Amino acid sequence: MSDPRPAEPRETSGATTGLLLGYVRQHGGDAAVAEVLRRAGSTHTAEELSHPSSWTSYDTRIRLFAAATEVLGDPDTMFRVGREALSSGMNPALVLVVRAMGSPRQVFRRLPPAVAKFSTTSTMEILDAGAASATIRFTLHPGYVHSRLDCLYVQGLVGMVPTIFGLPPAEVVHEECQSDGHPACLYHLTWARRLRLGTRRRDRRAADPELQALREQLRTLQTAATELVASDDLGTVLQRIVVRAAEAVLAPAHLLAVADPAGGRPLVHSAGLPEDAVPGLAARLLAGEDLGPDVVAVDVASARRRHGRLAALYAPGVGLLGDEAAMLAAYAGHAAAALDLLMVRDSARLEADRAGRLLALAHELAGATDAAAVCRVVADALPRVVGCDSASMLLWDPAGAALHTAATVGLSPRAREHLLATSLRAEDVPELVGMITDREPRFLGTTSSPVVRDLLDVLGVSEGVAVPISAGRTFLGVATASWPAGRAPASLAGDILARLRGVGDQAATALQRARLLETVRHQATHDVLTGLPNRGLFLDLLGGALAATGPDGHVGVLFCDLDRFKAVNDTHGHAAGDELLRQVAARLRAAVRPGDSVGRLSGDEFAVLLPELSRPEDADRVVARVLGCFEDTFRLDGVEVAVGTSVGVAVHSGEWGSGEALLRRADEAMYRHKHVGRQGPEAFDG
Repeated sequence: MSDPRPAEPRETSGATTGLLLGYVRQHGGDAAVAEVLRRAGSTHTAEELSHPSSWTSYDTRIRLFAAATEVLGDPDTMFRVGREALSSGMNPALVLVVRAMGSPRQVFRRLPPAVAKFSTTSTMEILDAGAASATIRFTLHPGYVHSRLDCLYVQGLVGMVPTIFGLPPAEVVHEECQSDGHPACLYHLTWARRLRLGTRRRDRRAADPELQALREQLRTLQTAATELVASDDLGTVLQRIVVRAAEAVLAPAHLLAVADPAGGRPLVHSAGLPEDAVPGLAARLLAGEDLGPDVVAVDVASARRRHGRLAALYAPGVGLLGDEAAMLAAYAGHAAAALDLLMVRDSARLEADRAGRLLALAHELAGATDAAAVCRVVADALPRVVGCDSASMLLWDPAGAALHTAATVGLSPRAREHLLATSLRAEDVPELVGMITDREPRFLGTTSSPVVRDLLDVLGVSEGVAVPISAGRTFLGVATASWPAGRAPASLAGDILARLRGVGDQAATALQRARLLETVRHQATHDVLTGLPNRGLFLDLLGGALAATGPDGHVGVLFCDLDRFKAVNDTHGHAAGDELLRQVAARLRAAVRPGDSVGRLSGDEFAVLLPELSRPEDADRVVARVLGCFEDTFRLDGVEVAVGTSVGVAVHSGEWGSGEALLRRADEAMYRHKHVGRQGPEAFDG
């Protein structure tokens, strides 16, 4: 049934209105949200306005802003909505993308494309972006009446950016406003480059928004998998794919085109596109044409079949903030798995048991967040789904060109131990080479290659089926189902092969999702430039080392600050500065002992964790090796550059203090070394 409400211009993303309503709910409850909608005369529900796929007009946006300000009775409401965006429901994907940029300056330099993800009525220009300041021009397009409330919201939002990196909000000076007749709003921002010593205790809390975004991203991915495979109507699934895509990648428009399983005309669903433009774009999308730099397009494909394509469309010249294609592809993988399952179910209604068991597996896989857990779930499910006596999951190691067993069930302890210790190299197993080449299953038995026959004998297996697991062109591994002599079905083709393929498709999607999540987790805990643990992870490692140290043990921390780093940036450029930091990280890794940990805290500050010291004096030997890292010059763009370091040492003895306190003491020792004297690194023992 079509929506009787008149369509509004798609000028304001649901990410913005959802942020507003989240703030109102947080400070006034559901009753306040209902009153805001009533005063604004909204025909949309709070749920609709909070979904990223919902777009409304600029006028609706301003009415909601005005109503929220009245209901909460605070003239600075819209400023606070922007300033408190992290705690009021900012899109988790955007938080992670912004955090991965590394610094507020990098965010402000790439901020203009983000505006088109939330509004099509304004243009942002970055006039200047430095290490601790920025100047922004924000212009409302002609034909719209400027609102001071919108201006307050933008001030709060841009001022919030440093908080994503654990810094205080930026100070915003706004002396030119379009509401006063100026051609544009001009914002001058300044922020702290790093926290002072007294505020470092709050660093772990400052990381909470990023960790919360990671948890929300994980929850969304799991919910999408469960929701899609739970649908039994093709039209509903296709519509949900478009809705979920809007959560994955914020864009003004989305388009999905898939082939009709019945052989009819392509099935097309879209959001934000003029109706007359949809058929032509859908045809080009399905044909695999390049729709231009302002379109992110991915295949909706599983290891079994290519269903169609999914695209997010931006206004010309907007560009991308991060790796939107990877996240969109993750959702397209869920969509492909759901479409596979639905088509199998529609083509064989009598196979309700098979469909039910595959659906149960999908629910189990939705909770598996790493590759090892995915393999355990799949191996455990194969006997139930396929009816085999034993099963295994083997993962492909591209570096060694071999398969390694990740999980197995149904074998004797001795056979299981043997299989887990066996590597199947492609050069020795023709069946493996065949699966990598054509992605087709292989039946295992007396006609198999010698290596496979010998393995089956050791495992006590007479027959089996091996199905390759792949995502697109990437070969991920193999799932096997096997039987001992006399227990194998008369035919391993047909239903059994279809069931095993269905499990393989689910496994491919789950493994792809697990790898994406592992990448997101790594980005959340490691410095993007050097790959070292960031401050949050370093403090976690330090806390663990302290907890594991007895009363007679010692834990040391070295705090290192580079000397003349600013001169390198000023003289040779920031690219050279980045290369210097990478080289310093490599030298520090090579200098420390096995078991020590090196982290990059911020800027040119590094720290070394010494978890097992027999005596406090043992830290001095590591200090000497660290200082030795800087005796040789660094080669930057063909130029030899001398850079030194100041080192402070703090050693934990006994049961006092916390990780933050120990790191702070090492920092204080480093500053005394840097500013008081150069006779040697200072230490603090306690």
